[in-house]
Amino acid sequence: MIEETRPERFGRRGGWREHRSYDDREWNNRGNNCRLPAKTNMFSNLLSEIGLLFTFTVRVCVAAFTSLRHKRLAWREALDQMWFLAHVTSVASALVMIPLGVGVALQIGALADQIGAGAYSGAVVAFLIIGQAGPLVCALIIAGVGGSAICADLGARTIREEIDALEVLGLPVLERLVVPRMIAIAVVCLLLNSIVLVIGLGASLFVHVLILDGNAQSFLRNLVQFSQPSDFVVSGIKAVAFALISGIVACYKGLTVKRGAQGVGDAVNETVVLSFVLVFVANLAITQFYPLFVSVKGAY
Repeated sequence: MIEETRPERFGRRGGWREHRSYDDREWNNRGNNCRLPAKTNMFSNLLSEIGLLFTFTVRVCVAAFTSLRHKRLAWREALDQMWFLAHVTSVASALVMIPLGVGVALQIGALADQIGAGAYSGAVVAFLIIGQAGPLVCALIIAGVGGSAICADLGARTIREEIDALEVLGLPVLERLVVPRMIAIAVVCLLLNSIVLVIGLGASLFVHVLILDGNAQSFLRNLVQFSQPSDFVVSGIKAVAFALISGIVACYKGLTVKRGAQGVGDAVNETVVLSFVLVFVANLAITQFYPLFVSVKGAY
C-alpha cells in the first residue's frame, strides 16, 4: 500500500504551485495496489529533484532581486539568523580546525624534512589550509549544523501550515523566509572562513616552530612568497559559494517536507548528504578553473 503524501508545491513570488511526483501519478492511474518500476521510479525522481532544485534556485534569485529592488528585505530576520548561525558554528569550526592544522603541519613537515625541503613546508601548508581546508571546514560545519537547523525550522513551519497561512495573507514566502537566511548564511560563512584561516595557520606555525624545531621566519617567508591576495579572495569566494549551496538545499528541503514529523527528520538527513555532495563538486570545479585565470606565484 502506498501512503498518501502532501504534494510538493512552489510557484511565483514565493507562492506555491502543486507538483505531483511520479509516485502520485502512478497511484492515480493504477490504484492503491500498484507496483512501481524501481529503476524508472528512481531515475525519474532524481531528474525531478534536480529540476525542482534548479527552479527553486532561480526563484530565490528572483525573489532576492525583487526584495532589494523594492527595498523590502527582511533585515531583522537576516540579523537574527546571522546571530543564530554564528552562535552554533563558531566554536565547532575552531575545534575542527585546530587538530586539522596540527595534523597538516606534522605530516607536511615530516615529509618535507625527509626529502630535504623543510624550508618549503610553509608554502605547502598555505596551499592546503588557504585553498582547501579552510573553506571546506566552513562549508561542512555550515551544512551540518546551520543547514540542518534551517531545514528543521522551515520543515516544522511547513507541517504546521504556517507557510500556507503566509500565502493566504498574501506575503511572499521566499522574500520573507528564504532570502534573509541566504544572506545570513553567506555572511557568516565568509567571516567564519577568516577565523578558520587564522586558527589553522597559527596552529601550523606553532607546530612547525615548537615541535618540529623549524624556523618561524622561513615559514612565514615561504608563506608570503608562494601565496598571494587572490588566494585569500578565492578562499572567500569558495566559502560564500559553499554556504549558498547549503542554504539553497536546506530551504528547499524544508519547504517541501512531507509525512509530518518523520518527514522533517528525513529532510534534514537528505539536506546534509546532498549539501556535502554538491559542496565537493563545486570545490573541484573552482579548484580546477582557478589556475586558468590566476598565475602561480613563486619559484623553487
